[in-house]
Amino acid sequence: MSQDGMSDDPYARDNEKARKRKEARDKMLAEKTIEKGLTIVHTGKGKGKSTAAFGLVFRAIGNGMRVGVIQFVKGKWETGERFALEKFPDQVEIYRMGEGFSWETQDRGRDIQAARAAWDKAKEMIEACRTELPPFDMLLLDELNIPLRYDNLPIDEVVETLKNKPHDLHVIITGRNAKDELVEVADLVTDMTMVKHPFRAGVKAQKGIEF
Repeated sequence: MSQDGMSDDPYARDNEKARKRKEARDKMLAEKTIEKGLTIVHTGKGKGKSTAAFGLVFRAIGNGMRVGVIQFVKGKWETGERFALEKFPDQVEIYRMGEGFSWETQDRGRDIQAARAAWDKAKEMIEACRTELPPFDMLLLDELNIPLRYDNLPIDEVVETLKNKPHDLHVIITGRNAKDELVEVADLVTDMTMVKHPFRAGVKAQKGIEF
């Protein structure tokens, strides 16, 4: 301690501020007591919606949780995450239900049929959590926002199912242009903004980055 009563530690003031921040954060965390399965939406024009969702899937696997994945659009794509998930057959069920993007199929009836089949599978997995042991802890409905955007599935049916899902089940939904009704019912919504993308500079989709 210096003669003027000030500490000799040049970081004393910063350390005291940090201590007060920790106290405030600890108090805030102590007040958060609710545990529930979350409805999570990743949307926006930026890259990373499915990437972030699969990150949560792998985090869940690391915690010994059981996960189901339904791909509403990218069903025909050979992706690295699918190959990785297939190494955990006791924890993961993955279904490639999509027929591709609408500009690829160019067949609205086929798109609607594929969307309905994928959604029916999703509902089956959600309902299985009420009776099946062990239940799923997390479901990823990858690119569900795409058929919802084009009205290939009724948004009211999707919202009602999510409202009544099992209490402990986490459901993650990805895809651009999430509908307002879905955003409203969700617990966590992330809108990914594109700042810069290599595609606009002529760079094609690359292994390990896009798939």
